[in-house]
Amino acid sequence: MPKVTFDTNIFIARKPVELPDSFYLSVVVLQELVAGAEDESAIRAFDAARREYEKAGRLLVPTSEDWWLAGKVVNALQRGLKSQRQGLTPKMSADEKHRIISDVLIARTARRAGVTVVTDNAKDFERIQKFCNVRLLSGNDYFGF
Repeated sequence: MPKVTFDTNIFIARKPVELPDSFYLSVVVLQELVAGAEDESAIRAFDAARREYEKAGRLLVPTSEDWWLAGKVVNALQRGLKSQRQGLTPKMSADEKHRIISDVLIARTARRAGVTVVTDNAKDFERIQKFCNVRLLSGNDYFGF
């Protein structure tokens, strides 16, 4: 089974109960989940997961290089620059820029670790993919519905 990580929307919408042995946890996704946690017990559970995946070497954490390249990708998207892979991209609004930075960091860390991103947010990740060759899989394809 390929190494995978889930975008935040997968945890929110699909609420996976069991994670595969090939699962890698993105600290960016974890931050988004903690920010939306309903209570302290959920935060404690997220902290336990963070420690478990970090200990196992399967916690995806952005490096300074990931942050740098994420900035370059967002800049290219915001300016509508040409990608080497697929030509010109439509310009991104300033509002979109703030929303997409997390997705770019998820893509960068997944790509660096050779991990496939499972997401229901194909539109944003396909835009990112023009500048960061990350492997993507839709939630429907991964979960079989």
